[in-house]
Amino acid sequence: MAISKQRKEEAQARYAEWIERSQAVILVEYSGANMKALDAIRSKIRESGGEFHVVKNTLARRALAEHGMDFPKDYLVKSTAISFAFQDPAATAKALTEATKGNEFVKVKGGLMGGKPLNPAQVKALSEMPPLPVMRATLLGVLQAPAGKLVRTLAEPARGLAAVINARVEAAQASA
Repeated sequence: MAISKQRKEEAQARYAEWIERSQAVILVEYSGANMKALDAIRSKIRESGGEFHVVKNTLARRALAEHGMDFPKDYLVKSTAISFAFQDPAATAKALTEATKGNEFVKVKGGLMGGKPLNPAQVKALSEMPPLPVMRATLLGVLQAPAGKLVRTLAEPARGLAAVINARVEAAQASA
């Protein structure tokens, strides 16, 4: 079924808005998938702060080109759906991987992050990264560790002196 030029322009504008808002996009081939499976993927990705939409290849290609995103031409062939990562690319990639696990009808074609193309192996590696809050907590722990060690090192002589004084007081009380 052909769609009107106005509807095509609206769809392309919507794609462009999603691309502009997202930190990464992951392209998926969904040949043979039913609506129930696609809805399950959609809901899982929404939980991670992203969106999952079936797109028209030509319109998506134009929208990506408008934003200067260079990608291999075979990414937008056959049945294509795009996962848009609005908040955390790693969390969205992980949600997509988990939602499509065991589904042979969904295959990751690749992605784009920071305007650079990602191959399927790089998307898989992105999905294996910890989510952003975990990365922040790890970084904070790394940054706080030297400060904690410094505080303990500076406090140790005073703690040792207090222990010596306490031992002398206890010895004096015991002999009295």
